[in-house]
Amino acid sequence: MNYEGLICHPPMERSSFELPVVVGCAYNQCKFCTFFKHLRYRLLPLEQIEEELRRVRDVGGNPKQVFLGDGNAFGIETPRLLLILERIFHYFSNCRMVNMDATVTDIRDKTDRELRQLKKAGVNRLYLGIEGGLDDVLAFMQKDHNIEQAYREIQRMQNAELVFNAHIMTGVAGAGRGLENAEKLAEFFNRTQPERVVNFSLFLSRSAPLYRDISAGRFIPADEVENLMEAHRLLELLKTNFLLYDGFHDQLGLRVWGILPQERAKMLRKLNDAIAIYTQREPIVACS
Repeated sequence: MNYEGLICHPPMERSSFELPVVVGCAYNQCKFCTFFKHLRYRLLPLEQIEEELRRVRDVGGNPKQVFLGDGNAFGIETPRLLLILERIFHYFSNCRMVNMDATVTDIRDKTDRELRQLKKAGVNRLYLGIEGGLDDVLAFMQKDHNIEQAYREIQRMQNAELVFNAHIMTGVAGAGRGLENAEKLAEFFNRTQPERVVNFSLFLSRSAPLYRDISAGRFIPADEVENLMEAHRLLELLKTNFLLYDGFHDQLGLRVWGILPQERAKMLRKLNDAIAIYTQREPIVACS
């Protein structure tokens, strides 16, 4: 299948077969995001989706996991999503689960019955762009939720036995607020207990709407040392039984990952080492 736009999926899904079912993102208003701004959101034809499933099956593909693309596949109306799920399990007899990105609003727009239906039909993990723990930051970044709304909808999805996973961004709160954001995120995750947290530390693209706020002085970006300190504080405070954390600081070429609480000390040491190195250098702001 020809894939429109940039392939975007959580690193934990790298072994999943990625099946595009939509183009772009239905929301597409977050100030920091550049993935989908150039695309017109639309559903892919069911015939095209089935053709791709048949093609993969016919060349011997039979994946155990499928990840639905693109930006927020969970926003598809439930009857259509159920039909896509039925076709996946028809063609892939080994498939055990289907995962995808979602927004808090996508969950809000589905009834409790629909959430249970989708779980029964094979949906397992939903990755939500939580991004930060501070309501004023979420509003400034034009996220589609506040913290209380996120609590409510995550509880609903967990009641339906759907697994909550989160995307966050150290640096999203701006200069001087990293530790504050870390503490609020830790409070949020200690209550919601995600299975996985992916930290794509904020990388400032000049093509993102956020860059206009930087140019106008409305947003002062944190440097990479503050972002490392924010990640360190978050990992210190997380109280989880078994959480996979994967943190990317692309400007530094640094990746910090492991399982909490077992590998907390290892990850904190790696962050401490990086903080010690970059504190001695000129401040670095992740930007392109």
